[in-house]
Amino acid sequence: MANSPDIRRQLKTYGLTPPAVESHEVQAQRCLRLLAMKPTPIEKFQYLTHLRATNVHLFYRLMSENIKELTPLIYTPTVGEACVRWHEIWTQPEGMYLSWNDRGHLREILDNWPHEVEITVLTDGSRILGLGDLGVNGMGIPVGKLALYTACAGIRPSGTLPLTLDLGTGNEALRNDPLYMGSRTPKISAAEEKEFLDELMTALTDKWPSIVIQFEDFKSPFPALERYQNKYCMFNDDVQGTGAVIVGGFINAIRASGVPAKDHRAVFLGAGSAGVGVAKQIVEFFIKEGVTEEEARKKFWFVDSKGLVTHDRGDKLAEHKVYFARDDNNGRQYQSLSRLIDFVQPTILMGLSTIGGAFNKDILQKMAKLNDRPIIFPLSNPSSKSECTFDEAVHNTEGRCLFASGSPFPSLEYNGKLLTPGQGNNMYVFPGIGLGAILSKSITISQDMIYASAESLSTALNKQETADGWLYPDIRRIREVSVVVTRGVIRAAQQNGVDRAVELRQMSDDQLDVYIKERMYDPFNEIEKTTYPVTQPAGSGHHPFANGNGVGHVTNGLNNAHL
Repeated sequence: MANSPDIRRQLKTYGLTPPAVESHEVQAQRCLRLLAMKPTPIEKFQYLTHLRATNVHLFYRLMSENIKELTPLIYTPTVGEACVRWHEIWTQPEGMYLSWNDRGHLREILDNWPHEVEITVLTDGSRILGLGDLGVNGMGIPVGKLALYTACAGIRPSGTLPLTLDLGTGNEALRNDPLYMGSRTPKISAAEEKEFLDELMTALTDKWPSIVIQFEDFKSPFPALERYQNKYCMFNDDVQGTGAVIVGGFINAIRASGVPAKDHRAVFLGAGSAGVGVAKQIVEFFIKEGVTEEEARKKFWFVDSKGLVTHDRGDKLAEHKVYFARDDNNGRQYQSLSRLIDFVQPTILMGLSTIGGAFNKDILQKMAKLNDRPIIFPLSNPSSKSECTFDEAVHNTEGRCLFASGSPFPSLEYNGKLLTPGQGNNMYVFPGIGLGAILSKSITISQDMIYASAESLSTALNKQETADGWLYPDIRRIREVSVVVTRGVIRAAQQNGVDRAVELRQMSDDQLDVYIKERMYDPFNEIEKTTYPVTQPAGSGHHPFANGNGVGHVTNGLNNAHL
C-alpha cells in the first residue's frame, strides 16, 4: 500500500491492492486499531507475529514508535503464555529446529537456512522463564529475543537465526499431547547434550565464521558457558545478561542509597543460575569500589528452597552455589526469610526465586525499618512470579524503596508524587552486547565485555531521569541506550585484544557512536534504499499502464509484502 502506481506496475501488483498510496503513519494507525481489537495479550501476540512475518519493515517501524507498549506483547510476560501454548497456536516456521536424531548432520542442515547469519539465539526449552521444561515450545524465546535485537540495537532481521534444540523433554504432559511438535522422548543425558552441543558449535561457526551465539533458558547453563566462552563468540543471557542489567541498575541504586559500597549487605531469595550470575557480577562492582574479593563475596546471603545456603546444612550443594555458601552461621540454619533478615539486617533484598508474593508486607516493612532507602529488586519473570509488586513495595516502605523488577509494573502516585518503577529488563544490555560483538568482530565475548555493558548502562540516564530518581533509562530511548552499551562493549573487546575490526581502535568515542548508528538497521529508510529497474518511462500524467505493461520481473530479491 506504500508503493506508488509506477512501482506497482513494475512489480506486477497493480490492481491487486486498493488504489490508495498510504503513508507509514496511516499504516501504523490501522495496525494499532487492529491490535486494539484483540481482547487478550495472546491474540495481540499472534497478530504481531503475523505482521512481522508478512511486513517486516512495518512491524519494526511500529515497534520503534511503541517500544514500551509492544515489548510486553512480543516478549515477557506474554511470551510465557505463548510458549506454554506454542503447540496450540503455531502457524508458520520462524526459525530452525535441530533434533538429537539429527546429530552427525547438523552442518548439512544449517545449509537449508537461506540467509547470512550474524547472530543466533538458541535454547533447548528446558527452563523457559519460570515455567519449567517446555521442550520445542520454547521457540517463542529465541524468536522474541531476536526481534528485540533488531528493535533495540538495529541488527538486521535477515541476519538473525532463532534456533531451538529438540533434545527431548521431561514434561510428560507435553510428550503425551497430540499437538506437541517435538520428540516424544525424555530429556537426553548431560553427556549426550555435551556431545550434541560440541557438534552444533562447530557447525555454526563453520557455516558462519563471525556468528555471535547466545544461549538462553537452559536448565543447567554453566557447563556450556564454561566449556565454550573462551573458544567461541558466545554468551549466556540468563547468567551474564541478567547479571549485567541488574548491576547497571544496582550501581545507580547504590549511589542513590547514600550508603558506602563497603557497608552494603545483600540477601538473595533464589540460588539458581540467574541469581548466582547476578551476584558474581555485583562482586565485580564491589571489587572495583575497593573491596577485596573475599570481602565482596561475604556480602551475600543466598536462600534456596531449603533455607540459607551454608556449608554445614547437611546436603550436597550444587556446584554453582558453593562460591556464596556461608561458613559463619555458627551452626544455625535459617529457613525463614524473615528470620534471616533479622539476623543479617540487609540493605539489599533481591528475588530470583519465581515465588510470587514472597516479599510480603512483613518482609518489606522490616527492610524499611532497617534502611532509609532499602534496595528492593524482585526480579522473577513473568509478573505473576514476581516476589512483590511496585505498589506493595512503595506502600510498605513509605515510598522510600529503590525498586527494580524483572517484569513491568505501572507508575503510581504516592504522597502527591508520581513514582516510576525501574525494570531490570535484559533488553537494556543484550542487544548492545550482540551488536558490539558483531561490529568489533570479536573472537570471544569476555567477562570484561559483559561488565562493560552494565557500567555503560549505568551512565546512560539523561539529566531528567537522574533527577527523578530513576535507576534505568526510559525504555523509549532504547536505541540511544544501545549505542552507549555497544560502544562500551567494543572498547572492552579492544582492551582485551579479542577484536578483529582493529580499525575501530583509532576512532574517538564520538566517531565510534556515529559508526554504530550508521550500521544499525533502520526500518524507516529501507524503502528509500530500494531501487527498481525501469524499462520504460512512466509517462508523466498518464495512467500507469499508458506506456504498455511489458515490464520484466524484478530480480532484486525483495518480497513485495515487505514494502
